Amino acid sequence: MAWASRGPRMSGAQSSSDGLPVVPPVERRYLLTDLLKGVSRSFYLTLKILPSGVREPVSLAYLLARAADTISDTTLLAPKDRLKHLLDFRAQVVGPTDIAVVQSIGKALNELQEISKEAELLKVLPAAISILDDLSSDDQQAVRSVVVMLTRGMEMDLTTFPTEDSGQVVALDSAQALDDYIYHVAGCVGEFWTAVSMSHTASLRTWDKEAMSNLGVRFGKALQMTNVLRDVPNDLRKGRCYLTQEALSELGLNPSDLRNVDNSHRARPALVGGINLALDHYAAAEQYILAIPRQNLKLRLAALWPVIIGLGTLAQLANNRRWLSPDTSSKVTKGWIYKMLILSILVGRSNGALTWWVRRLRKRVKSAL
Repeated sequence: MAWASRGPRMSGAQSSSDGLPVVPPVERRYLLTDLLKGVSRSFYLTLKILPSGVREPVSLAYLLARAADTISDTTLLAPKDRLKHLLDFRAQVVGPTDIAVVQSIGKALNELQEISKEAELLKVLPAAISILDDLSSDDQQAVRSVVVMLTRGMEMDLTTFPTEDSGQVVALDSAQALDDYIYHVAGCVGEFWTAVSMSHTASLRTWDKEAMSNLGVRFGKALQMTNVLRDVPNDLRKGRCYLTQEALSELGLNPSDLRNVDNSHRARPALVGGINLALDHYAAAEQYILAIPRQNLKLRLAALWPVIIGLGTLAQLANNRRWLSPDTSSKVTKGWIYKMLILSILVGRSNGALTWWVRRLRKRVKSAL
């Protein structure tokens, strides 16, 4: 098997007894650094700063999740076909691996990708599964479990919502349905992150795993609620509405009404409710960050950066009076992000400074509601 043309190549003669390629160190680094950077968007900053022991299982889990996401988002295929490939992929992650099935997923989908790195990712799925098989048993279990949970969230997308070109819009039914969804697509990552961090960080082994996992789940939900609210305009045009039917009905609105930008003010209470829910979860994220010992600065920063960016995004969204418009972005600028990264390094070891900073950002969001 060979790598895609934009990356280094593996020798086709090397394979394990189950047919998976043996991945030499140089290719392993490429897969979990250069290729990961090409498909991970801004989250690569967080992955890059993680301590080495934590970084590999987290990076691999993210890479596999991105592969699953690419499968579920291949709109040139009907949802039922995407679902079949997604379920096949999940089965290969769980194991035992059938190399022919792994290769068939890549062959069926890689030429349908508009982004070259995503096409490459699908081509090298056998190598990614091979790396998974090389992890320690605890890390393997953690990675397999979180990827299974994440794919269940993607399965919910494919079975709940209409096709992207149907012209219809469907909303999640209730607050409970929304909570279930954000758990599967992000909250579960908090449990995974906690397990892997405790396994590889001696100073965290005194943590109460259950309590920290619960905080981690809410941490993930905070980030996902931010994504859900920021992406409302684009999701609506795909037929998906994560603002619930329950919340919209109280305002006398249907999901399709949100495609009209002029309803931004009328639908604002649903946005405010979502922002308040996210802020409640961010309070748990703050507790999580402060529980990381100050000497573990890299681990602290890896947890802190998504929170800072998330709260900055919520502030932009809270101030956006045309939040239903796909042409009015609610994103922080790259310049703002880099300033926050520098500041975080300066204050990262101070519990007092971090508490003041995060709460100030939360208050900034609240004041705009």
